[in-house]
Amino acid sequence: MSVSTHGLRVRSGSHAWRATVELLSSMRFAISLLTVICIASIIGTVLVQQQPLANYVNQFGPFWAEVFGAARLYAVYSAWWFLLILAFLVISTSLCVTRNTPRILSEMRAYRENIREQSLQAFGQKARADLAGTPEAEAQRIGQMLAGGGWKVKLQQRGTAEGTGWMVAAKAGAGNKIGYIAAHGAIVLICLGGLLDGDMIVRAQMWLGGKSVYTGGGMIADVSPEHRLSERNPTFRGNILVAEGTQSSTAILNQSDGILLQDLPFAIELKKFIVEYYSTGMPKLFASEIVIHDKATGEKKEARVEVNHPASFRGIEIYQSSFDDGGSSVKLKSIPLTAQAKPFEIDGVIGGSSDLTNGSDKLTLEYTALRVINVENFAGTPGASQSGTDVRKVDLRASLDARLGAANKTVTQKELRNVGPSITYKLRDAAGQAREFHNYMLPVDTGDGIPVFLLGMRETPADQFRYMRIPADEQGELDGFLRLRAALDDPAMRNEAVRRYASHAVDPTRTGLADQLSQSAGRALALFAGSETGKSPGARTGGLQAIADFMEANVPEAERARAGDVLIRILNGALFELAQLSREKAGLKPLPTDEKTRGFMTQAVLALSDVHVYPAPMAFRLQEFTQLQASVFQVARAPGRNVVYLGCLLLILGVFAMLYIRERRLWVWLAPVDGGGSQATMAMSANRKTMDGDREFARLKEKLIGLKDAQA
Repeated sequence: MSVSTHGLRVRSGSHAWRATVELLSSMRFAISLLTVICIASIIGTVLVQQQPLANYVNQFGPFWAEVFGAARLYAVYSAWWFLLILAFLVISTSLCVTRNTPRILSEMRAYRENIREQSLQAFGQKARADLAGTPEAEAQRIGQMLAGGGWKVKLQQRGTAEGTGWMVAAKAGAGNKIGYIAAHGAIVLICLGGLLDGDMIVRAQMWLGGKSVYTGGGMIADVSPEHRLSERNPTFRGNILVAEGTQSSTAILNQSDGILLQDLPFAIELKKFIVEYYSTGMPKLFASEIVIHDKATGEKKEARVEVNHPASFRGIEIYQSSFDDGGSSVKLKSIPLTAQAKPFEIDGVIGGSSDLTNGSDKLTLEYTALRVINVENFAGTPGASQSGTDVRKVDLRASLDARLGAANKTVTQKELRNVGPSITYKLRDAAGQAREFHNYMLPVDTGDGIPVFLLGMRETPADQFRYMRIPADEQGELDGFLRLRAALDDPAMRNEAVRRYASHAVDPTRTGLADQLSQSAGRALALFAGSETGKSPGARTGGLQAIADFMEANVPEAERARAGDVLIRILNGALFELAQLSREKAGLKPLPTDEKTRGFMTQAVLALSDVHVYPAPMAFRLQEFTQLQASVFQVARAPGRNVVYLGCLLLILGVFAMLYIRERRLWVWLAPVDGGGSQATMAMSANRKTMDGDREFARLKEKLIGLKDAQA
């Protein structure tokens, strides 16, 4: 059977109407639409959908972000053009099926018994033989044999010049044609299911029912009815966040320019959220133990929702989508990084904010996220365990084992370690500009044996966090560093540290040398503390950058390397005496002159230098927290789901029928011959030529007319 790519030929109406119907019902138009939908689906898969506009601006730039937004590529599956193409594909494919189904069914019922003997001679698979019986007897015998082999048979008696002849017409494999109808009908069903479960009905309510998206803030209960969809909404798919110990009955439907609220006929209460982690820190399992409260009857139904194991209630599926913070309470302690900043503690809730004031300066502290588990890879850090592999050794078994097996195996060695909780927050100034900070609660040993507190900062979400490392003291706290920083800001303590350093480094009898060293050490400490101008008048930078600027402005280039080395040694010595002085003032024992102290001082010098470029007067360290988790559910009423399932089943059956069922037709013409007996002319056709078809024809002609290949 050949299927025409042309559409329906309408004989009445205007030329434009006839051309439109022909185009819509043509197979070439349906294939073109299907190609466009496939391309759009690829775009919707590769390009992450329904993200904030700022993410796309960072990824593509302002111009292309605006172009892609105008084309609705950020919400492909709900774009008007995608739904329109989907609707046209349904119409086009339906017309194609409508146009071809009667012809296909007619072909299935037809035996084509009226074919002439001369036409049989034109077939590629044909044979001729003389039979002993009369045409009628042989026709009955052949018909019975074919019927026993699963063929459908029809006998026809014809009058000829030589007498009465008989035509045996048989057919098999009619399911191949059913496959065509099933496959094309499946496309219609799948597209209809997509339209039913898409945004078409929601958008129809916005266009015709007076509904509009909500772009404001505030409490969900305060949102007006024109932004809410009824509980009787026939199809929707939205998200709902429920914190532990609370319940919610309103889902959020994200739209490109805002949200819609979907009221549910029940409320979801989260009793307990369960999460398990892999060794890499990635979630292995997260599940929710919930109670569903029916608003109409008051019925309560307990359920457990896991990924790929949803709960169902009153035709609405509840899927486990993700999890989030449900409003954990935290206590933060400020780390003063300037002389004006003072330490204090502040309580907050994740998702909330607090106002900070320091005279005329006003900042807003926004509590963004709390993470109780942070698994990091320390394999590549200095001092981490190294594999003492002999490079001359060839170990085939170890090499294969490293590359085969589980998918999480890599050639790169990993040393995974949980470094404890962390807090993420933003500091927003009066102009609305914000920087994001990420600080760990506990000190982290990055591999060099010196635990450090990691204080991260980034300007925009597209940037990576850059971390300042503050060394922990012998008690694992920040007090040692903060005492040293405060002492560095005190001119009197700097002068005393310089005096002690000079007395320890120079023979007291060499007064002139001691004075020179004191002057150099005092100048180095003042520059490092940021209390003296460096490269240009009025420019106070502080840290190692201030010393570099001073060297560039006052020391000839040829002598900078040697002078810089001397000045850094003087600075380190003076800072060590300053650290000892700060401990003495606090009533603590002096630091021992060992390797651990040298590591602490080295990291402290770097941290003191970085303080001058830290963009905030203080940092915040997580002191205490009470975690409250929340579960994010996706709730969906999807009437098109079963339609899509049926379409997928029909598509599978149709494709298998078209590929694996061969349609065959067989004719045997039995004509009388003089002297008795009959002559058989046999021919067979199939929808495609295969070796199996040749072998089947050889068996049939041997079985039916006694003709073997060697006699043909």
